Amino acid sequence: MRGRARSCAEEDGASAQTRGGLIYWSAPAMTAEAAALVPALVTVVIPCLDEEAYIEACIRSVQAQVWPRDRVEILVADGMSLDATREILGRLAAGDSRIRLIDNPARIQSAGLNECIRRARGDVIVRMDVHADYAPDFIEKCVAALERTGADHVGGAARPKAKTFFQRCVAAALRSPLGIGGSKYSQGDAEGFVESVCPGAFDRRVFERVGLFDPKAITNEDAELNQRILDSGGRVYMSRDIVSHYYPRESIQALARQYFKYGKGRARTLLKHRNLSSIKPTLAFLGLAGEALVLIAAPWQLGGLSLVGYALATGAEAVRVGHTEGLAAIPVVWVIFPVLHASHGAGFAIGLAKYLARPDWDEPERLPPADVPA
Repeated sequence: MRGRARSCAEEDGASAQTRGGLIYWSAPAMTAEAAALVPALVTVVIPCLDEEAYIEACIRSVQAQVWPRDRVEILVADGMSLDATREILGRLAAGDSRIRLIDNPARIQSAGLNECIRRARGDVIVRMDVHADYAPDFIEKCVAALERTGADHVGGAARPKAKTFFQRCVAAALRSPLGIGGSKYSQGDAEGFVESVCPGAFDRRVFERVGLFDPKAITNEDAELNQRILDSGGRVYMSRDIVSHYYPRESIQALARQYFKYGKGRARTLLKHRNLSSIKPTLAFLGLAGEALVLIAAPWQLGGLSLVGYALATGAEAVRVGHTEGLAAIPVVWVIFPVLHASHGAGFAIGLAKYLARPDWDEPERLPPADVPA
């Protein structure tokens, strides 16, 4: 894979071969019986914090991958969880030597990812998140897409999956252009080069070239890294064959907190790079700011009309996307739309104020080349 699979096979004088988009290493130094093709070594990196309800299912989905068992290592960065997460990971690691628990004292997801990547042996780095399920061929399709496209980062669409009634309502809202702006990011059948993608697999060398994740990015760390990839001349690819499903938040309050943080993260990325690859992340903020100006300037003449128009538009869309979950879902979806918009817009505004006053980013740390000691 263009030099990705540096491994024990390579050290023995192995050579690379491509078959069906996948990379294998042939090892002529081995005996004739053992001279099999060796797939690329893959490092799966998983950040977590207080995830006792989800962590075991996530690890089991990694263990169920069809990629050869001895060509996968599983690194889990735990942000010093206070629930049973660490005990569960300890039990799983006792039964699977590929699992390594790594402390993440910073407790931030991006910092945890970096802790894993610094220790990774693989030349393909696959990011997996705890609140998600993964198709058994997730790793296989990621590796194939990296090789087929030559991209630096590949992934699939953001496909929501629900366990509860409220999560089904959130998933319905996120299927709407009003929920996510109609981005390819959510279209399961989308294929091609994009601005950002649901995290999947990286060519290790991208971290050598553009640096690791921003360790102070509380959210939006994937989009921020993708922007650095694009700015450096790299490419990001979305494949319909790479399938995973994530679980939305389980309450209005949790959803509002999540999107408030998303808004702050987007504002931070904008100020850090002085540009955005798309205007979509700013739409909620612009709408909120515009409505505030209207209410201040002409509260009786235009303010009421704009609010009524917004309510009618979101209500009609709630009927369109929510009726498939039953009539009871329609009012819930109707409420979810303004929660998404207001929390993201407010977070963006707070982020602009905070990071304009006090920028907190540094030059990105770059990963040493694989053949150079750290």
